[in-house]
Amino acid sequence: VQLQASGGGLVQAGGSLRLSCAASRSIRSFKSMAWYRQAPGEEQRAFVARVTAGNDIDYADSVKGRFTLSRDIAKNTMYLQMNTLKPEDTAIYYCRGVQGTANYWGRGTQVTVSS
Repeated sequence: VQLQASGGGLVQAGGSLRLSCAASRSIRSFKSMAWYRQAPGEEQRAFVARVTAGNDIDYADSVKGRFTLSRDIAKNTMYLQMNTLKPEDTAIYYCRGVQGTANYWGRGTQVTVSS
């Protein structure tokens, strides 16, 4: 299984970006899919948002009301719409898929928010 994240870039504070995570197989096969991010200087990836197979979605408190996770089943793609971006959103964003006991991570996409 391969996951490919894309859509990152450089944006000014207050701007928007939409990230995509394309899967090499049907995203119906995933128990859950999620976005994580790793900020500069941080050793660990932080949870951003997650969707379950039942389409339950939850968000980190830091992004609630600004980020929206969605899926396009037909395109095998998960999205993260990011609005009202802040400099502290600067990070490498990764998508993750869980199938059974297996975790799959895509390569990250860099998001840089300038003040």
